[in-house]
Amino acid sequence: MNLDQLTMTQAAADLCAGKITSKALTSAAIARAKASANLNAFVTLDEAGAMKAAEAFDGRRKKGACPPLGGVPIVIKDNIEVAGLPASAGTPVLKAFVPKQDAPVAAKLRAAGAVIIGKTNMHELAFGISGYNSAFESGSEIGVRNAYDASKIAGGSSSGTGAAIGARIVTAGLGTDTGGSVRVPCSFNGCASLRPTVGRYPQAGIAPISHTRDTAGPMAATMTDVAALDRVIAGGGAIAPADLKQVRLGVEKSMLANLDGDTDAAFRAAIDRLKSQGVTVIDIEMPQLAETNGKVSFPVAIYEANDDMVAYLKRTGTGITIESLAKGIASPDVKGTYDGLVIPRKLPGPNNTVVDGKPAYEAAIKTGRPALQALYRDTFAKNKLDAIAFPTTPKVAIAANPESSSLENFLLFIQNTDPGSNAGVPGIQVPIALGAASKLPVGLELDGPAGSDRRLLAIGTAMDKVFGRLPAPTR
Repeated sequence: MNLDQLTMTQAAADLCAGKITSKALTSAAIARAKASANLNAFVTLDEAGAMKAAEAFDGRRKKGACPPLGGVPIVIKDNIEVAGLPASAGTPVLKAFVPKQDAPVAAKLRAAGAVIIGKTNMHELAFGISGYNSAFESGSEIGVRNAYDASKIAGGSSSGTGAAIGARIVTAGLGTDTGGSVRVPCSFNGCASLRPTVGRYPQAGIAPISHTRDTAGPMAATMTDVAALDRVIAGGGAIAPADLKQVRLGVEKSMLANLDGDTDAAFRAAIDRLKSQGVTVIDIEMPQLAETNGKVSFPVAIYEANDDMVAYLKRTGTGITIESLAKGIASPDVKGTYDGLVIPRKLPGPNNTVVDGKPAYEAAIKTGRPALQALYRDTFAKNKLDAIAFPTTPKVAIAANPESSSLENFLLFIQNTDPGSNAGVPGIQVPIALGAASKLPVGLELDGPAGSDRRLLAIGTAMDKVFGRLPAPTR
């Protein structure tokens, strides 16, 4: 049983065929999770519950029952509710909250036979891209660490899920994405992911930031695995790999800004490889993309975070208020955001001032977001594109320290993932290379038209064959 090479799809097939037992595979995953404690990938490791579920699957399999994910160990981000396990959302005040039922997305995976081995660590309250969270530590250092280099960040906010897949602890898991939170960690840790079209997956039972922008998202070893997870959650038939000779991609110059050498070289090489496979790649223009996106991004996320969290806390029945939640925030960057912006409903203004958030929010919903969506819609239609291609993050993972959570780094690393998030369109993250100098993963993203999730997954599945899988981290 080679965990370094195993994919979720292969694991499910081998389990169903009886080549391996879920007990053996789950036990191996838990052993590797314990051996990788320095990554701080887990908030809760549920060894007893996982082994019980694994043994139950093995018993059923002998009678011929094989659901799609039968016996496969997976992980779930700690802002997604799983019955009987704490759902902290990465923040101290929610450490004791234990939901009584699964969030619908988690319930779908469990019903498909997946074995949930634990809840993964994350950037606190999902408000960041570094995963540098001091509230939960299983290792000696602060923050979730990169599977390929534990001195580097794992990305966020779905940090632990990305690190656990990258470190080959599990083959698949769930994260959530508001502005890049399943794609950034997979870019940094060499895994594949989908940010679905907003509304494709149910959002109940997930600690929120913004109902306009939030979505759960599958993360896995390969795009083929991601497509299988999407099928479990959203339904539909199996997705065949796309004919790459029929695929048309656009590249927008502003998304190639601020690249480090490794990312620039890997992206250009990836585009050349796709062209050699028959993919049509054209240069496109999206006038004032950053400016249009800026009128939507912070106004929506910051303003909705107050009401949405108040409603969520009320539903939990814990009696915790948004004020008491904010008081207990451990991460200085998140505390600053909550105390300075979310609680008083303010937005950053000129010259280090803050302004009332409501006018900017209303403008974002009424005119800003529709304008951004129209820009995407027109770009896809005018250029007859399947997707826009770009480096998922402008740089590879940076050093894990308090500065990794700076506003400057936050804005840099969501440079390319944020606009599509605000437009509500789907995006896939595909691992393409280890950087020549850094030896750290580099990712390529494809954003497609709203509702084109299955087409994107078909293209991503075909790209599995082009790029293969990144080498496993050295141990």
